[in-house]
Amino acid sequence: MEIYVKRVLALKKLLSQKSVFLFGPRQTGKSSYVKEQLQQDIALSWNLLDGRLRLQVQADPGLLRQEAEARNLRNCIIFIDEIQKCPQLLDEIHFLIEDRAIRFLLTGSSARKLRTAGVNLLGGRATQRHMHPFVFAEISREQNYNLPYLFEHGLLPPLFYSDDIEEDLSAYVNTYLTEEIAAEGAARNLPAFARFLKTAASANAQLINYTNIANDSQVAVQTVRQWYQVLTDTLLGYEIQPFTATKKRKTIATAKFYFFDIGIVRALRNIPTPAEGTTEFGEFFEQLVCMELRAWIDYTRPASTLSFWRSTANQEVDFCVDTELAVEVKCATVVTDKHLKGLRALREEGIFKRYIVICREERPRLVDGIEILPWTYFFEQLWKE
Repeated sequence: MEIYVKRVLALKKLLSQKSVFLFGPRQTGKSSYVKEQLQQDIALSWNLLDGRLRLQVQADPGLLRQEAEARNLRNCIIFIDEIQKCPQLLDEIHFLIEDRAIRFLLTGSSARKLRTAGVNLLGGRATQRHMHPFVFAEISREQNYNLPYLFEHGLLPPLFYSDDIEEDLSAYVNTYLTEEIAAEGAARNLPAFARFLKTAASANAQLINYTNIANDSQVAVQTVRQWYQVLTDTLLGYEIQPFTATKKRKTIATAKFYFFDIGIVRALRNIPTPAEGTTEFGEFFEQLVCMELRAWIDYTRPASTLSFWRSTANQEVDFCVDTELAVEVKCATVVTDKHLKGLRALREEGIFKRYIVICREERPRLVDGIEILPWTYFFEQLWKE
């Protein structure tokens, strides 16, 4: 029996006002979300994974307008899945928005083809949202919501419940290599791209060093830059830019890169579930927090910015949300004075409202104005705001 978990992303109110592009990697649950939580509001659905329909539409995009007119659709919502497979439809969609006040929900696993083709992205008539893997507010009551399980399975909906996680993770990664990247036409040399993916996964959550990645991947630096952009465009990962507004301390200008899911990182590295006390355990814990913050921002406050802070003297704070939250992630079960150095250095700038350490302690406490918060407590409070 297929399990559906209600998602916290709220699009109904937004769709009552304008059209929405909903992007997200494969198997984040976009189609299931529409079916389970929005279906009653949708007047017409097209799935462009249907090869026959796709061929017809590619030959004549006007079929969409003809069907809307035949059904006398006005002031309603039309859902089109995998819109990147037929970008020429966007001119017809534009017309129907203007002529019939129709709002569109357009989903896809990549915005790359839409951007590179120079097609009509509907201007101010549509907004963008992103679907993420599961977040705390959706599955925290599951008995397997614990760090070892999360690090093993990741948080993609079907993989979270997988009974054969190693095989399913491997299949997911290979699907992206053989289908998604090849279909995008973004990497002609797939074996070289596969090497790059593994190397980039080894550098996950670190400052991007294009030269080192190029050397390890055995490709040109410019190619590595292009392929990082491919990862961003196909939603396999994202850059976190440095926070540079400090005055007392000079900051670095290099971004970090995070893959979108910890299970995918583990599969690309081909490593077992990280054990407590290892470097990978701490890194995966940091990425888990990054995933939660990123989803929370996209779902609840899309105008906000997620960044990190690092001075040229190597003082660092893992994540910053606008100028409200400065967050340091420590997998320690007991936070000591040494864990507070980065936050204290940043606090001297007088910029942020709250300074937080996310850790594995059991109870929240306050030390010298810095909040020491258990990771599940922090996630719970985050989604209550």
